[in-house]
Amino acid sequence: MKFQMQFKNYTTPNPNAVILFIDMNSYFASCEQQINPRLRGKPIGVCGGNSNGVIIAPSIEAKACGVKTGMRFNEAKSICPDIVAVNPKSSVYRQFHKEIMQVLRKYSDDVIPKSIDEAVVNLTEYRYIYPRPEDLALKIKADIRQDVGDWLRCSIGIAPNTFLAKLATDLQKPDGLVRITPENIDTILATLELIDLPGIGDRWAIRLKKAGIRTPLELRYAPASVLKKIMGVLGYYWSYRLHFAEVDFYTNGYKSMSAVRTLSGSQRNNPQVLQEIFLSLCMKLESRLVQHHVFCRQINFMCSYQNHSEWHVPIRFQQPLQDGTDMYHHLYERIQLEQTKQGFPIFHNDLRTIGVAAHDFITDQNIQYELFDDKIRKDTLRKTVYGIKESYGREKIIKAVELREEQVVSDIIGFGSVKDMYEH
Repeated sequence: MKFQMQFKNYTTPNPNAVILFIDMNSYFASCEQQINPRLRGKPIGVCGGNSNGVIIAPSIEAKACGVKTGMRFNEAKSICPDIVAVNPKSSVYRQFHKEIMQVLRKYSDDVIPKSIDEAVVNLTEYRYIYPRPEDLALKIKADIRQDVGDWLRCSIGIAPNTFLAKLATDLQKPDGLVRITPENIDTILATLELIDLPGIGDRWAIRLKKAGIRTPLELRYAPASVLKKIMGVLGYYWSYRLHFAEVDFYTNGYKSMSAVRTLSGSQRNNPQVLQEIFLSLCMKLESRLVQHHVFCRQINFMCSYQNHSEWHVPIRFQQPLQDGTDMYHHLYERIQLEQTKQGFPIFHNDLRTIGVAAHDFITDQNIQYELFDDKIRKDTLRKTVYGIKESYGREKIIKAVELREEQVVSDIIGFGSVKDMYEH
């Protein structure tokens, strides 16, 4: 299924536009409580792989106790003794996501899933059909409870553009409903800090404050030329967002693809398992590159440690790459070289995360091969293998390197892009 695109981004302010942003509350955990009524009302933590792992989604009840995403389960247990660890069920989250999208598409053709738990609905061309978007938002909430799951809740923001609608969802959780309009935007921004704005982290906040912009309201009224000097081209985007232009509704394609895993204690301390996870992440990237008919000219390895330090290494290629085992060998060879140069191991028991990323894409139709290049046969075979997987199921044909993959890295869907669920 392809996204239906009728609404485009624009840089001319349109205060009359109507955008709904739907943010499912504690989505993974709520899905678990939906399918298992015994978990309802209890603090639970969906953990990445095992009960000693990292919490990728705390329930609303767990959040009330101070449990946060990214917290180790043992740490969460110390502040919330009753918390229950639950293994993730990716297929369930995907199915609920698709059913939620069906609800939204009853009311508008312009619906874009922004992530597994977020979506944007453009109602600008439906203003006369839905004169009070707040009433429609309440209807959507009721439809989700009735048609998808009675335990699923969402916060809905309404505003003239996607950014402000998303900001509105953050103002009231769980089960919130907030509308930002030209009449109340200044009042709302006056109550917020810079870091309350989605996309403004600590570093941007520090930079803006050094330039004399200390609040979201001051950011809104700063000249675009001034923001450009502080933030580069992004400065224009912030001016557009805070003056009712639309630059976030539609994001065109992939600029990069990545696969990252947070490691448990047992994984960090097992060199063989670390290597297997590393290889499996490369194979995940291969799968996505083949699915989207692209090769990459650059790959990156990145990792972070318990002390929050980070390390990464990029590799560029003259001949674009798609094969996961080739990625693994290139990156591992480079890692070994860096270890020799720096005199310490990259893989050790303080690792927190490891990941691989692909950048600078070229479509498979534009790949040029040298005469007698054996890669032609390899690339054709790879495409055939994934075609069989897509048609008949992943388990019908597997590579030897995939035999250990499912034992090492379970199918954990992230909160990021869901393009892969739609672009087939």
